Amino acid sequence: MSKTDDVSEFEEMGPIDYVVIEFPGNRMTGEGIPLLLDLVDRGVIRILDLAFIRKDTDGTVTAVAVEDMDAMGAREFAVFQGAASGLLDRDDLSEAANAIEPGNSAGVIVYENTWAAPLARAWRRGGAQMVAGGRIPVQALLAAAESGA
Repeated sequence: MSKTDDVSEFEEMGPIDYVVIEFPGNRMTGEGIPLLLDLVDRGVIRILDLAFIRKDTDGTVTAVAVEDMDAMGAREFAVFQGAASGLLDRDDLSEAANAIEPGNSAGVIVYENTWAAPLARAWRRGGAQMVAGGRIPVQALLAAAESGA
């Protein structure tokens, strides 16, 4: 694929997001996998990258291959084996590791918001561009609600 093809494909995409999901005590149960698969199946999102890391109690970070996760009770993640677009690199995984506590594991998911692709394309055709974005964590909403804000 040429660089021009890459640019054309990116111009057609919706916004790209990432999440880091921490699993306390390395307990990856796979409980959310059916819901994630449903989002993919309905075309709401497209998984571009999926990686797993483990942070030992001494702070050592190790990449965990999907095929090695069965012993951790997460064989349900196998459906995502091979999800790698190249957007997620070693530096990104190191940064994700900084967000989790020692003794825990995390999944890092990079995904396209395919539901927003037609809107994003229309804005781009009109010359608009997104210049800022963000996410408000549920914990912040709960704290605001409790404080009466």
